[in-house]
Amino acid sequence: MSIALVWREFAANLSAGTRLALFMPVKPEDLRVSAANYALLVVASFVIWFFGGMAREGLPGTINPGALTAGLAQIPIVLLFCLLAAAALRNPAYALAFAVLMVASDPLFEIAAVLVYRLAQLEPMVEYAPYLNQVFLLWALLVLLRVQVVIAGWQAWRSLAASLLFVLMLLFFAFGFPRSELWSGLPQTGEQPAEGLIREDLFHLQGNLLERQLFELEEQRPGIDDIYFIGAAPYALQETFINELGVVRRLMVERFDTAGRSIALANHTSTLASLPLATVHNLRAALDYLGENINVEEDIVFLFLSTHGSAKHALSFEMPPLALTQLNPTLLSRMLADSGIKWKVIVISACYSGGFVEQIKDDNTLIITASDAENTSFGCEAGSRFTWFSEAYFDRALRATRSFSAAFTLAAAALLEREKSGGFTPSNPQMYLGEAMKAKLEALEHRLESSDPARPAVHARLRAGAAKNPRNPG
Repeated sequence: MSIALVWREFAANLSAGTRLALFMPVKPEDLRVSAANYALLVVASFVIWFFGGMAREGLPGTINPGALTAGLAQIPIVLLFCLLAAAALRNPAYALAFAVLMVASDPLFEIAAVLVYRLAQLEPMVEYAPYLNQVFLLWALLVLLRVQVVIAGWQAWRSLAASLLFVLMLLFFAFGFPRSELWSGLPQTGEQPAEGLIREDLFHLQGNLLERQLFELEEQRPGIDDIYFIGAAPYALQETFINELGVVRRLMVERFDTAGRSIALANHTSTLASLPLATVHNLRAALDYLGENINVEEDIVFLFLSTHGSAKHALSFEMPPLALTQLNPTLLSRMLADSGIKWKVIVISACYSGGFVEQIKDDNTLIITASDAENTSFGCEAGSRFTWFSEAYFDRALRATRSFSAAFTLAAAALLEREKSGGFTPSNPQMYLGEAMKAKLEALEHRLESSDPARPAVHARLRAGAAKNPRNPG
């Protein structure tokens, strides 16, 4: 077969797939169905997926081998569904035709995915992003069903059976199959992490930054339940987490009286000269210092962690070229116990973070996680200003109430609505509130509200709403 013929058949298939996706006329004879043509379309699909990822994630970046493996794993699954649909229609020849026409529409879908992603980043469109995803999913469903009609026509109940198979395939890939970008972007601002850390001035400065923060902490006030804040953004390869930490830290100062009692740890090139690194060692040192210097019978430590999380319940601590220890529930539980801190509020914004609850919960602890142990949370992709959970919990709910538990109820409800409207599997955020801690936090709320007379009526209304919608699995 000549190169010119290969190109003509490839172009004919792309044209048919594009017209199919745009609901323009297309006939079975427009396709060039063969195993070789299918393989060529698959390669083209991966290439445009690669460049689509670049358009979404930006430069510089790197190839994600895990995404490539997942993408290759989709091929036999698609072929299996095509074979089953062809069997339902009693014509084995339909199987490869289905597969060719489906993959021929991929380039147009990838281009559309880039446009939808960029549109969703625009400030006026942020709140409509879930609806854009819904429209995109509906479009994919209609095109998938049209594949069957174009190839096989309509054969009553046999076509219904084949349609059901294709719907199940789409749902599986949309909600049950791991999918990530083939191209992963790196931060575009400042120096790359490797360049920053090998600078001698920053290397030596880091040794003093944590000590300086701890030295500048204000002493605890006898008879007052002070809150001491520790926030960590330990993933250096995105700006999402460092941005989030800044917002949360300011919120705690403005609404929870942590001015002068705040510690921030961060892994990012922009903070190498101003904030200590977010490492397990530095986190342990900060916890130990507070355990020795606050009144552990009176004061509360609020620990906030924002990063990526794995299905094995490990939080990502990354700062290339350093090889950092990852934080798991056992290690965090031991660090908290060793510190001697009694009263703890712990908020973890990460995928699968619910896996931390069981090992950390006790009567003197409130622990809140962005998801349960089996599901991901959302909004942690490159370019995002806020994770979905932290936006709902900190940037909205905690600006309306000073009750950490009532804010969780409000945030969980808003988050569930956003996830459902976007067609996402619910992240199912978790909360455990110990009985002793419940009374402790009620006293804290009373102190904070009494210094702000404009808030009690709002607070009471929110607490009443929370009582109607409890969401505490503990």
